[in-house]
Amino acid sequence: MTYIHFIVNPISGNGKHNITGDFLKDSFPSSEFKIEIDYTNHKKHAIELTKAAVANNPDYIVACGGDGTINEVASCLIGTSIKLGIIPVGSGNGLASNLNIPRKFEKAIEIIRKGTISTIDVGKINNQYFFSNTGIGIDAMIIKKYENSGKRTLIAYVKAALSSSLEFKTQETKLSFDNKEIIANPFLLFISNSNEMGYNMSLTPKASLNDGWLDMIVVPKLSFLEKMTLGYHVLRNTVEKFKKAQHTLIQDLTIEVPTATSLDAQIDGESYNLKTNSIKVSIIKNGLTVITD
Repeated sequence: MTYIHFIVNPISGNGKHNITGDFLKDSFPSSEFKIEIDYTNHKKHAIELTKAAVANNPDYIVACGGDGTINEVASCLIGTSIKLGIIPVGSGNGLASNLNIPRKFEKAIEIIRKGTISTIDVGKINNQYFFSNTGIGIDAMIIKKYENSGKRTLIAYVKAALSSSLEFKTQETKLSFDNKEIIANPFLLFISNSNEMGYNMSLTPKASLNDGWLDMIVVPKLSFLEKMTLGYHVLRNTVEKFKKAQHTLIQDLTIEVPTATSLDAQIDGESYNLKTNSIKVSIIKNGLTVITD
């Protein structure tokens, strides 16, 4: 019998999903599956619930939510033999899209019932994990404004992006990787493990979840017209055609911003304030086992 523990975020995707205990239990016959279900009620609650679930050693822990919920659940599974399942009900769903997990519940559930597994790489930023992407440039400000808007829609994201493009100020930043140091003033400093950010947008369309590398995009300080051009390429998934976007494959990176005392970052689409001006980014190859199509 397969033991599955579900962690459900009831407000993911504006709370419009219908994932209930009865629905899940009806989807997994009791003759084949043992089902446990928990519901989150605040940010980071999924971490507490997953740690408690891990102690019971289920076969799978399934995150029912968006990239933020998935991050909280998956972060607790690093170093365990428990497989991560995903039912994507968030607004962006970048990681699920990269794993070919559809938004239709029935199809996502069928993938979990089949139980086909694969391993993916895991990114690490200081003491936190990321599975899709992270960044400390303008994307960190965009996510902060997006969260503060209280609306999880593409229109809210675009409004946050436009506002941030006018407000964001670059800072002198030292990047250390591949035994070299670069001094930059990045408008965008984005590090990705996956090929999609969410909303079908991508800065790194050629990125792979299991190639042993992280994809780094650095874009320097831009004029207003250049910002608009970059925004066009982001929406068209053609950032590689924007000449000022520098793309590098990395495994270890140190970021230092001497004039800062703390740094805003986005980690898998969630806003964080890091109480430091020095960040270490690394990769854990094949660090997580996931149930995928």
